[in-house]
Amino acid sequence: MSDVKPRVRAFLACSLDGFIAGEGDDLSWLPGPESMGDSDGGFGAFLSLVGALLMGRRTFDVLAAMPGAPWPYGDRPVLVATHRPLSSPQPQVRPVSGDAATLVAAGLAAAGGRDLYVDGGALVRSVLQAGMLDELVITQIPVALGRGLPLLAGIERLICFRTTKVEPLAAGIMQWTLVPERPAD
Repeated sequence: MSDVKPRVRAFLACSLDGFIAGEGDDLSWLPGPESMGDSDGGFGAFLSLVGALLMGRRTFDVLAAMPGAPWPYGDRPVLVATHRPLSSPQPQVRPVSGDAATLVAAGLAAAGGRDLYVDGGALVRSVLQAGMLDELVITQIPVALGRGLPLLAGIERLICFRTTKVEPLAAGIMQWTLVPERPAD
């Protein structure tokens, strides 16, 4: 058994003005493979450490509605935070509900000792505010959207981050790896 504790991590693309999606869940501003060359921005290496995903319902619905897009998560369990009925052609997808601590506990249990990937703006904010996010990787795309779905807007308390890595990627893209400070008890 490994002595390495599984981490709760997020990996998101974000515009310069802080949005993870444009109006109407528009993702057309994200760079395609032609812009990135041979790089996946570190997503493959990130995903190789992940045992399960904890995803917000809106994020799941946007992903599920992408025509012809391959399922990017393989056979990893995907827990979707929702209070509504959920159906998916992917057998590893299941609904979960509860507060941030309950959701993270379910995700870590499903991850089987590997890292938990938290995805979706509201869910990432909730887990971050609960002091349960260990690492946030933000791939900052050099575009301003003006409106859309914010990544961190609406945080209810001051959260400071320690930058552990800054990496320039193709097409002027920058990637920040951040560790949030834990709230004082």
